[in-house]
Formats: sequence, structure tokens, C-alpha cells
Amino acid sequence: MREDEIKKIAEEVARILRGTGSGPAKYTMPGDSVGIGTSGKVFQHSLVNKPGEQATKPAGKCSGDCRLEENTCSSTCQGCNPLNNYTAQQVKEMGVERVSFCNPDQSSNSIAGMIDHTLLKANATQEEVGKLCEEARKYRFASVCVNPGYVAMSSRLLRGSCVKVCTVIGFPLGSTTPTVKAIEARDAIANGAEEIDMVINIGALKSGNDHVVLEDIKAVREATRGKLLKVIIETSYLTKDEKIRACRMSKQANADFVKTSTGFGTGGATVEDVALMREVVGPEMGVKASGGIKDAKAAEALIKAGATRLGTSASIAIVSGGQAAKGQY
Repeated sequence: MREDEIKKIAEEVARILRGTGSGPAKYTMPGDSVGIGTSGKVFQHSLVNKPGEQATKPAGKCSGDCRLEENTCSSTCQGCNPLNNYTAQQVKEMGVERVSFCNPDQSSNSIAGMIDHTLLKANATQEEVGKLCEEARKYRFASVCVNPGYVAMSSRLLRGSCVKVCTVIGFPLGSTTPTVKAIEARDAIANGAEEIDMVINIGALKSGNDHVVLEDIKAVREATRGKLLKVIIETSYLTKDEKIRACRMSKQANADFVKTSTGFGTGGATVEDVALMREVVGPEMGVKASGGIKDAKAAEALIKAGATRLGTSASIAIVSGGQAAKGQY
């Protein structure tokens, strides 16, 4: 089948799911959104329920794959009894920053839910990404962080689990235009990404062109409404003043997190940088430490300094108390 024929079929499926054109509307669920990513995936998910609406699935034993086989669902599992009927303000008033979808078992580590299990090397194979997703399910990491080309695959492998799919935009240099970054982010979301880690325009920041940097972040923020946005400032290249300015602009643009590093720069996360970032953004925003986190001791020091998320490929070593292999992110 030719590529244009596949695209035509995918567009027809999307049209039917949206209930537009001459096709029947009965296939559409209220609040559903539909898109088509570059991978050809037809992406559909229900948006939050309107206030007063009932959850779309009854509480009880989950029939889907919302957790591993050795676990059982509780009445509060999102896969069985969504919290979507609560407003954002109600959830915020509960005092939580993130809602956990599944109950961890005894093999899980308390740090696991703060880790983005990461594989961003250029020569990563689909088998390695598949293993990454399998490990993320097992240890219940917050997300897997993969390059955009593997978003659709990771989304399929993690469907029904409590693990998010995170990807990187403008990576690793940050020197593409705001328009390109926005398009890249929209495409990643259409393919199943739920969290976006963007790299700022580092050269513009160092040149003192703060307006360019702010507009860069705003463009991606606009493209990622409803999804989590983390802004990578690449601390190893910056002076203290530049780090402060980058964090302030990220906060001004309404990003959700500031992040230390890509892992491809001259250095990674330090306790000093994390503490500074936390001081600048305050308690409202998240701080993600990434790059060079090799063991539980380093992870705990960064968390104590103010990190609320860790990006590392040494995730299993951290949660199991071991030491990462040489060369890991």
C-alpha cells in the first residue's frame, strides 16, 4: 500500500472519530480529541470530564493493563475510577503536585516515582527502547524520556500503565527557531507524548537577547497546553546570572519545570545549581536534575537540594542501591 493511501485512510479514521463530515457521529465520545502524528498513528484520548459528570468507567477490578499482573487495582486507580471529575482547583486543594495512578508494590523504591527513565543516545535501537519501557513498567518510574522518533512506539508499549512518555524538543543544542520547536512539540504530542523537555536558545541567552529566549519558551508553551513542559537551561554553559535569568523567564512563560542539563553538554546536575534554581523559581515550579546522576547517594543529595524530578539512565542502579555503569546519562 502506498504512503498516500495510508495517509488517506488515517485521515478518514480521524474524521470518523471526530464525528465530522458525512460519517456517523456515534463513534465520538464527548471531549475526545483526535490527531495524526508523523508516524501515522491516530491519536485519540478523552479530555477531562466536565464538572458534575460521572467517571467514564466504574470502580473495581481493572479489565485493562493499568498495572503489572502481580498487582491489583484499588478503587482510586485512575485506570478504573478516574479523578477527572474533580476540577483542577479541587485537586490542587488536596495539596498534591502529582497524582500517582497505581499502587507501588514492595519492589518499588520511593524515589522511582521521581525518575524519568532516559535513553537519548543517537544510536538507541528499538529493542533498547522496548527494554527501557519494560523497565519503567516494572519499577514504576514517572516517565520514559526518549527521542521524538520513538514516542509513538513508547506510547503503544506503555499504554494502560502509570508511566508517562516524555520527549525532547530542540535537542540537544536548542538553536532551532521557536516555530520549529513548536511544530516538533505538537507532532510529539500527536504521537503520544505527555511531557515535553525543551532546550532553550542558549546562544541568545548568553548574548543578552532575553526577549528571544522568552519568546522561544512561550512558543513551546503555547504548543503544549495541557501537557507538562520542562525547560532545559544547560547550566554547565551558564554563569550564575544567566542561570537566574533563564529560570525567571521559564517561570514567566508558565513552564512547569526548569531542568539542569541535556546530558550532552560539558557537565551535569550539581547540588549548587539545583539549590539556586529552586530558590529562583520558588515552590510552585518543579526542578529536574539531569546528567551525571549515577547512584542513590547523588540522587538523594539533589532531591534534598530541591529537585522534584531526576533524569537519568542509571535509574535501576539508583532504586536498587547499586552503581551505574560507566558512560550512562
